[in-house]
This record gives sequence, C-alpha cells and structure tokens, in this order.
Amino acid sequence: MTSLFDAYNLSGRLLRNRVVMAPMTRARAAEGWADDETARYYRQRANAGLIVTEGTPISQQGQGFAFVPGIWSADQIKGWRKVTDAVHEQGGTIFAQIWHVGRMSHVSLQPGGGAPVSSTTTPARDEMSKAFAFDLDGRPSFVETSVPRALATDEIARVIADFADAASRAVEAGFDGVELHGANGYLIEQFLNPTVNDRTDKYGALKLEDRVRFLLEAVDAAIARIGNSKVAIRLSPFGQLFQMGLYPEIEETYLHVASELGKRSIAYIHIMDQASRGASPMPPDFLAKFRHAYSGTLILAGGLDAARADQLLRDGLIDLAAFGQPFIANPDLVERFRHGWPLAEADSSAFYGGSSHGYTDYPTYSAVTAAA
Repeated sequence: MTSLFDAYNLSGRLLRNRVVMAPMTRARAAEGWADDETARYYRQRANAGLIVTEGTPISQQGQGFAFVPGIWSADQIKGWRKVTDAVHEQGGTIFAQIWHVGRMSHVSLQPGGGAPVSSTTTPARDEMSKAFAFDLDGRPSFVETSVPRALATDEIARVIADFADAASRAVEAGFDGVELHGANGYLIEQFLNPTVNDRTDKYGALKLEDRVRFLLEAVDAAIARIGNSKVAIRLSPFGQLFQMGLYPEIEETYLHVASELGKRSIAYIHIMDQASRGASPMPPDFLAKFRHAYSGTLILAGGLDAARADQLLRDGLIDLAAFGQPFIANPDLVERFRHGWPLAEADSSAFYGGSSHGYTDYPTYSAVTAAA
C-alpha cells in the first residue's frame, strides 16, 4: 500500500519519500540572490523527497516581489549553487521554480521604471492583488500593482527565451530540474485564462489552441535547452488568485493542457488547489479526469494534511504530496509525519523579509524534546 514514506522514481531520480516541499516566497534575499542563510534554510528541510524552491524570477521584468533571489545573473547562479550543494549534500533533490509574474508587478521593480508586461493592459485590482515593492518614499511595502503593457506579438519570443535561459542557468546552478510557474495568476495563467487574456492575435483567447500556446511554447523552449526529464510545471485549475476569473471552459482547458504535456513526457505536473485560499474547490471528479488525461507524475498541493495525502496516494490519484506552510516551522516535517509528532505553528509576521527569525531558527522536534 502506497504511503508518504515510500521512495519514488522521478524521471530517474530516486526520491527518498513522497513528501514535496512546495515553493514559498520568503523575501530574504536582500541583494537579489540566495546567500548562506538561504542555503541553511533549504538544507534544514532536505528531508523532503523533493524540494521546489521559492519562485525565482527569470528576468528583472519578471519580478513582482522585492528581495527574492532571481536567476538571470552570474551572482544569482553562484548564490543558488550554494543552495543546491547544501541540499545534495543531504541526499536531497531540488527543482527551481522559474517565475514571471506578468501584470502582478510594480514600476519600482521594473527595468527603468517601465510598465509590467502581460497578455493584457488590464491591471488586477482586487484586495489581494498587491505587489511587494517600494512605495513613494522608497520603503518596501505591499502596493497596488501598476497598469501593465500588453506584450506585442513579436515580443513574446523574447519572453519565451527568458524561460529557456532560466532553465539553462538553473542547471548550471546545480538544480535537478525546473518547475515553470504556470499557476496563481502569474504570466502563464494570464495568457491561459480568457477572462484576463483579451488578445486577438495567435496568443489570444478566442481559440483554446491559442490560449495555451504561450504555456506550451515556454515548456518546449525549456525542454529544448535541458531535456524533458528536467522540466515540470505548476498549474492552478479553478484558481481565482489575483483576479483569475472562472470560465465555462476551465475543465476543457486544463484537460487539454494535461494531454499536451503528457505527450512531452515532462518530469511532473504540480497542481495547486486554491480552495485553501478561498477559491472555488475543484470539482470532486476533476483530479481523476486529469489523472486519466495525464499519465505522468502528478503532485498536489493546497491544504493537505498527512492523512488526506496518504488517502490520495492509496487511491492512485497523485504520486507525490506537497506541503507549504507546515515546512516553515517544521524543518523535520517528514519525521513529524512519520512518528505522529505534533506540528509547530509558524510565526506569520515573519513569513516575508527580516532576519533568521522565523526562517532558519525553528528547531526540530527532537531538539525541542531534548531541551525540555
């Protein structure tokens, strides 16, 4: 009977268990690249079968969050090498989540103070749609996103190339692979979602094949650089984060994407269920339909606990289970699950930015009991 603690063969890499550390922005990179403290953070959590890093922007234009480690410069590659070495020394496997936020940015983060780019000129304007950037006084803060500029058709190839370049740099930095961030209302989903994509060109919303074109071209460009066994993607079907509207063709869209990605034999698809963030839940039978359309490795994240993850594994609906916030305060999360030890609660005030507090100072359960 399959469980969280079974090993798993991920495209030729033997994972020691089926627990995945999900990507989580922590905004600790004051200089724009991973440092010794970043390496310590990931080393502490290398008990996970697979780590997917916090989103790392593929370019300055792709950035929408201050103080996150990018992957477009030599210094950034060098910084990430510290992280991959640290995880590999612990016997872990680590993929970089490569990220372009599209319209979810602010002029203070953009090259030359320019407008963010997107599939559209319509900004996200609900209460949640903020960029962590710099206010008028130059202080880091959550600010309203800037009005985007729609990418011209002939510009899109450059952005696709940025994804491919980021994939190459990730391998140079020692990562085992990359996960394209196609979820949570960022650039790839801004093309995929017809309530946002208002284009009429070959990347427009009028035809399903056109809406998925940007996603598939980005995946194909990454595959061409580093090989399909090192390329993965995160998706959020039925997600509504950052004003991603629901639309009648959601299921058809994502099952088509599943089928197309299956043809490419990528490393995995990572589904984020945003019901835990207030979005409409995925229909009860959707995961089974997706599984039927896509026979490769499937990861699920979003509001899981160990019991539900084990049930989904036993039912054959997923291969790996991803956990986000539980890993913040529980660097030894796998062992806590294995032994039924209680989970520590994270300090939410230290999620973003700051020092080692709330980042690398959470003890393991064994350390806590030894000190008691």
